Amino acid sequence: MRQIWITKTGRPETLVVKQAPDPEPRAGEVRIRVEASGVNFADIMGRMGLYPDCPPLPAVVGYEVGGRVDAVGTGADPNWIGRDVFAVTRFGGYSDVVCVPENQVFARPSGMSAFEGAALPVNYLTAWQLVVVMGGLKAGETMLVHSAGGGVGIAATQIAKHIGATVVGTASAAKHQRLKAFGADHLIDYRREDFVARTREITNGRGVELVLDAVGGESFKKSYGLLAPTGRLGMFGVPMAANSKQRDLLNIFKTLASTPWLLFTPVALLNANKGVFGVNLGRMWGEIDRMHGWMGELLDLWSKGVIQPRIDRVFSFDDAPLAHHYIQDRENVGKVLLKP
Repeated sequence: MRQIWITKTGRPETLVVKQAPDPEPRAGEVRIRVEASGVNFADIMGRMGLYPDCPPLPAVVGYEVGGRVDAVGTGADPNWIGRDVFAVTRFGGYSDVVCVPENQVFARPSGMSAFEGAALPVNYLTAWQLVVVMGGLKAGETMLVHSAGGGVGIAATQIAKHIGATVVGTASAAKHQRLKAFGADHLIDYRREDFVARTREITNGRGVELVLDAVGGESFKKSYGLLAPTGRLGMFGVPMAANSKQRDLLNIFKTLASTPWLLFTPVALLNANKGVFGVNLGRMWGEIDRMHGWMGELLDLWSKGVIQPRIDRVFSFDDAPLAHHYIQDRENVGKVLLKP
């Protein structure tokens, strides 16, 4: 098999393709011939040495794949063999062959490509947890989503519009027209506009019921300040800590120093009638059954055309460093995938 290894911490060029023997599925596992692998910011943070859940380097990362099952281990259902699937992988997804516990595998419905399958799990399960499970968004409410052009941003927008909410998104101006096609009602150019002032203007001063913030640092403080009474702030990443393409301790310190820790104390939240929560799908491995339930609802929405993964670009395994550069340069509108 071919795998993309993070050989050491550093810039995207530390990603190297290596050959290895095909793995054999262990008890309870299925083996997938991978046709597409998802690229996520956690992979980038791991490459930079900033992701605590990343296995010790050198390592093969990757959280999601789409492909076809060609073998199963003892105890796994042999009916998986030959089926088109997608799966969540606890690392190892940057491979053209991967073995995965049976309960982390989902059958791909008819008409869903391996690329769509690989684009679903991380972005849409994260968005579902943010918007529906923990965010409790309701029809008639307003959601502000930062990084609206990312995979989670687009997924959250599609889900929120299905619920009947108003969506305000932040993104560079070049992405606005494409994001309107995904349902965003209002778009703010964060490079040229004050998103706080613009959001206040859009909501007639009231603020919003839900903010999804993966920016971190000072943005958490500003987002929290935009919450209307009963509003919720959902945090799902801190990419500001990875503004450069290799570990920058000064930048990390500045990000941590600008995080509004004192705003989120129990008494402050009680008096403000606001809520703050965090989402990290990579820490949900003990909740696979719940994830299956969420995915069932998402697949129902997919079958009805309500949600549709937006695949921005597909890179070959050999071009994996370019995929990481592409995301860190904020070029993508939607999902970036790797193709073996």
